[in-house]
Amino acid sequence: MLVHIPEVLTADQVQRCREVMARTDWIDGRGTAGHQSAKVKRNLQLPEDSPEARELGQIVLSALNRSALFTSAVLPKTIFPPLFNRYDADGQMNFGSHVDNAIRTSQVFGVRIRTDVSSTLFLSSPDEYDGGELVVEDTYGAHSVKLPAGDMIVYPATSVHHVTPVTRGSRIASFFWTQSMIADVTRRAMLFDLDMSIIRLSADHPEHPSVVSLTALYHNLLRQWAEV
Repeated sequence: MLVHIPEVLTADQVQRCREVMARTDWIDGRGTAGHQSAKVKRNLQLPEDSPEARELGQIVLSALNRSALFTSAVLPKTIFPPLFNRYDADGQMNFGSHVDNAIRTSQVFGVRIRTDVSSTLFLSSPDEYDGGELVVEDTYGAHSVKLPAGDMIVYPATSVHHVTPVTRGSRIASFFWTQSMIADVTRRAMLFDLDMSIIRLSADHPEHPSVVSLTALYHNLLRQWAEV
């Protein structure tokens, strides 16, 4: 289940992120890759423990806390501290096909999570670079994603995915993982679909008795399946 979450960050917040990034040093992105991913990863990252990464991470986390769509789609239990990467045309940086590590640990923040959901928050506008599409594979084929700055895509961390080579400009993004209260991807997708249906029904027919019964069903399923 891929979910596009628009305008997670405002234009001013994106500009702030870019200003902070412009004055800091970047390091080899393979430092946070697993054994398999390191073989196919060619990009740059902000140091996880840098003041700049911490400041930008708080901007992203605060924005996520305000996003009802993110909460509905992901049902977050623990969010890994956001990381930040850059793909430059110089050297045609890319990230080959891989699956994210099942467990992610941050010694800096003392966080250890199961990676249920992966997220990429775009900080470059599509017209700033060529290439750099995030391609996520599932049973329906390969899905290419290149979103406006401030928009985010979330998808199951079990998915094979890659980033195509950047041939012009720079692709800048935040990426992170979430341990969901609902570990099973099928159950999580069912709850998301049910929640979206309740929202649409409430908007179109606010007094319809099914709103109450469906809301009760949603919360009773969540109560049965959630790990909190």
